[in-house]
Amino acid sequence: MIPVCRIEDLPVGESVRIEIDEATPAIAVFHTDTGFYAVDDTCSHQDASLSEGWAEGCFVECPLHAALFDLRTGAPTCLPARRPVRTHEVSVLDGMVHVRPAVREEAVA
Repeated sequence: MIPVCRIEDLPVGESVRIEIDEATPAIAVFHTDTGFYAVDDTCSHQDASLSEGWAEGCFVECPLHAALFDLRTGAPTCLPARRPVRTHEVSVLDGMVHVRPAVREEAVA
């Protein structure tokens, strides 16, 4: 698990982008009124940062073309996005938000 921030440093309605290393895509961590969620930060439709989007409940709206993603599953709920974004496990321990990055699937040759 990777520490992200203290709970009080990520108020409800806010998000933060974390970068782990060059091999791992950036992750957007959201604190909504329904809990904490983490997804790949880049919209699957076009290169836009989801951490700069608008989160409400279990959804985030991409700031570029208004694609909407379910933060629980990563599934797009409207066009123009057609592919999901990857989700990541989030936990809170002793007031600290942590993320466990999902294993990246390698392409089969």
